[in-house]
Amino acid sequence: MSVILTLLAALIATGACAYHRSSLRTWAIATVATTVVVGLLAGALWTTFILLVIELAIAVPLLMDGFRRKQISAPLLKMFTKVTPKLSETEQTALEAGTVGFEGELFSGKPDWHELLKQPKPELSVEEQAFMDGPVEELCGMIDDWQITHELADLPPEVWAFVKKHKFFGMIIPKQYGGLGFSALAHSAVLQKLATMSATVASTVAVPNSLGPAELLLHYGSDEQKNYYLPRLAVGEEIPCFALTGPYAGSDATSITDFGIVCKQMVDGVETLGMKLTFDKRYITLAPIATVVGLAFRLYDPEKLLGDTEDLGITLALLPRSTPGLEIGRRHFPLNIPFQNGPLHGKDVFVPLSVLIGGPHMAGHGWRMLVECLSVGRAISLPSNATGGVRAAVAATGAYARMRKQFGLSVARFEGVEEALARIGGLTYATAALSRATAAAVDRGEKPAVPSAIAKYHATEMGRAIAGDAMDVHGGKAVQLGPKNYAGRAWQGVPIAITVEGANIMTRSLMIFGQGAIRCHPYVLKEMQSLSIADYGDRLKTFDRALFGHIGFGISNAVRAFTLGITGSRIGDTAGDAYVRRYYRKLNRYSAALALCADTFMGVLGGKLKFKEKLSARLGDVLSYLYIASAMLKRYEDTGRPEADRPLLAWAFHECMWRTQMALDGAIRNFPVRPVSWLLRALVFPFGRREVPPSDRLGRRVAAIITAPGEARDRLTEWVYLTPTANNTIGRMNALLPDVIAAEPVERKFGKAQKAGQFKSHDYNGQLAEALQAGVINPAEFELLKRVRDGVAEFIAVDDFDAAELRAAVTRADRKKKLADAA
Repeated sequence: MSVILTLLAALIATGACAYHRSSLRTWAIATVATTVVVGLLAGALWTTFILLVIELAIAVPLLMDGFRRKQISAPLLKMFTKVTPKLSETEQTALEAGTVGFEGELFSGKPDWHELLKQPKPELSVEEQAFMDGPVEELCGMIDDWQITHELADLPPEVWAFVKKHKFFGMIIPKQYGGLGFSALAHSAVLQKLATMSATVASTVAVPNSLGPAELLLHYGSDEQKNYYLPRLAVGEEIPCFALTGPYAGSDATSITDFGIVCKQMVDGVETLGMKLTFDKRYITLAPIATVVGLAFRLYDPEKLLGDTEDLGITLALLPRSTPGLEIGRRHFPLNIPFQNGPLHGKDVFVPLSVLIGGPHMAGHGWRMLVECLSVGRAISLPSNATGGVRAAVAATGAYARMRKQFGLSVARFEGVEEALARIGGLTYATAALSRATAAAVDRGEKPAVPSAIAKYHATEMGRAIAGDAMDVHGGKAVQLGPKNYAGRAWQGVPIAITVEGANIMTRSLMIFGQGAIRCHPYVLKEMQSLSIADYGDRLKTFDRALFGHIGFGISNAVRAFTLGITGSRIGDTAGDAYVRRYYRKLNRYSAALALCADTFMGVLGGKLKFKEKLSARLGDVLSYLYIASAMLKRYEDTGRPEADRPLLAWAFHECMWRTQMALDGAIRNFPVRPVSWLLRALVFPFGRREVPPSDRLGRRVAAIITAPGEARDRLTEWVYLTPTANNTIGRMNALLPDVIAAEPVERKFGKAQKAGQFKSHDYNGQLAEALQAGVINPAEFELLKRVRDGVAEFIAVDDFDAAELRAAVTRADRKKKLADAA
């Protein structure tokens, strides 16, 4: 017994040091001291002696820096050099672009929650709020989405004029250049509100403020280019587009086949140094109406007119629409969401080198320019548009489900509908927190490469799920297209957001974990970077420091994952109030599990992991859900820990944790080295999978929140255009919702009288008049029921058309004839 006690004490001391990430020296002292004290007290002298010999044999060589480097690190450095895949210039550029924020803490296995909570609360400035209350509100009042999507396939002239006049295209352009100079949060808020009225308008406003000429000019343009273009872009005098995607280069942007050849050509009698561009681009938003075209291509200098390099690499230029040879094709038609989108072509288009963004010295730097800017644009545009759409789904579906009656009950009371409403409310809470977090990161000066990929993927995927549930709850109302249908176009447009700015499949399987594993890991990038140090002594020192830090990091995460697993996440550092402390502890557990699995997968599979996309995708899901859950907890703190929001937070948090568990389980279960898989399962899930999806009871509370007016619903529908104007059905529905709820007890009283056969009339209005006359209801209740009946009748109505209205004005035969005539 004394032997077991001594061994157990030594293990506990070692584990405690690993759990708390003590230094190697502290670990050695604590373990040796514990062994001596417990061994002597227990009387296990020989056991104590043997353990001390083993402990000192391990600790002493490791504590002798020179010996450790020469005898341990040097051979490992040699091996590491051979097996580590060399990063391509493209991968190196992508890794170096951007910054690491709180996602790095989540990858550490021991997040510092106080770092998260001390981040400033994102808030609109007085000027930005005034813009939301003024021009944005006014623009929403002008939008008729049926007119845009069906009748014009474009914004009406007055809307184009309004967005230009009020500088909607210049939100990211500083005031010194005539722009609005708004924060990322304000940019996000504007897009969210516009998206609640029209995906077409929101997309049109988003593009000039996202990755494109304005942002590229701000970061890399010459003073001359900035002073000329930015004031014109701010007021819509110039309409920009950016041409990156082509038939053979989509998500793999580095495979651009479009090219430019540096050459000299006579222009107006003057020999001019420039380049001949040949390109074929498609899916270019705003291309049909653009006046200035940003173009990405690979630049070659066969005559070496610019230097000794022939293949200069990806390069970016700005071409005026009037450039001879630049052909802007006809429009694409993206799934009945007719934002301006089309192809661009050009063959041997000669332009001077002055059109290069930043000037000739920036030739070949295009990929770095793109990836550095992409993280900012991707963090705002699509996540914001998706968030606006799901907020509108809450407002519309919650109200409609309360109004629509089947079998004498509001459909909101049916458990099947209730389940869909719970998903809509819970996932909207998560989506709103996520988009707010990435906007806040941009406003803190970060370039959030990994969070922007998380936000783009998960905001649009949750948007897809919510759009599907909203369609299901609305039923036939959402299926029949027409001016009365506010849900159909949103459903049609879902795949657009899934596809653009990096297809979601690629974003999930290649980008989130692929970048996060190296960028966010505290040691992997340092180990890889050490290989490029020229001096061997410095290389060995750097590698040794990173290697043994990495080893200690791995041991710590194994101990933390196992300890937090067997204790059910009931111990450890935490933050927040009494209600959410358990949530922080649960995140601690899965953060350690993620770090452990990531280390193990990278260590065992090495460079092969990049080709195991399904494993990478699952680990990326874990990082994503941890980030989303953290964003929700930050939102809860920033809004003053409102008790009314707790059901929403709880539903969304448990959903995140259940998905985290399933992603970890899938990654471990499919790991190809089975003994390693078994060990990981024992450490990560010592008592099996214990997380469960949100309960039915919790879902009922969430459904109740979104189907009745209240402070939690108001926060969930923040930045939704709810003014009850003629063009805003959702706003009018929400204005009627309090009356609908007030009418419910009166309807029950009226219904009892109906069932009792008190009325002779068969139509509703006649029965209502009889109920008033018989004293079943009073005059105020009569007016309430009539007002609600008339309002609900409008909202459940659907459109119908004359057959001639549904025929295309221009048929395929007409188009073919027009093309033949033009040829």
